[in-house]
Amino acid sequence: MAAPDAGNPALVELVQRHAEAQRDFDQATLQATTADNYVEVSPAGEVDSREKMLSFYAPDQKRASPQLTVTEPMVRVLGDTAVVLAKLNYTMSAEGQARSFAMRASYVAQLKDGKWKLVSAQYTGIRPPKKAE
Repeated sequence: MAAPDAGNPALVELVQRHAEAQRDFDQATLQATTADNYVEVSPAGEVDSREKMLSFYAPDQKRASPQLTVTEPMVRVLGDTAVVLAKLNYTMSAEGQARSFAMRASYVAQLKDGKWKLVSAQYTGIRPPKKAE
């Protein structure tokens, strides 16, 4: 299998900033990285407008967040539109145990006035590997 194509560093950095802003409940960065018509599909399958997403990440909603790494970026640029796939890896402590989980994220970005902004995101949970019996 070929190595993932990280492609355009600006788009990978945009996705990284957006994921970190969600982790940190950083509304200003979420506003800066998303277009007015942004929409996302949550891991539960809910479709959220930009306004709903921003309200979820309001400072008064902030709670302890897991560590986050964004890996395996794949970028496809199609003119002034781009698709970025990435793996979001989360690690947190629960009851003294490290717990890890991951999601695949699909982002669509649009280049407008020389700047990339996200117009959509979709998150899909990754099942943990089955344990050997």
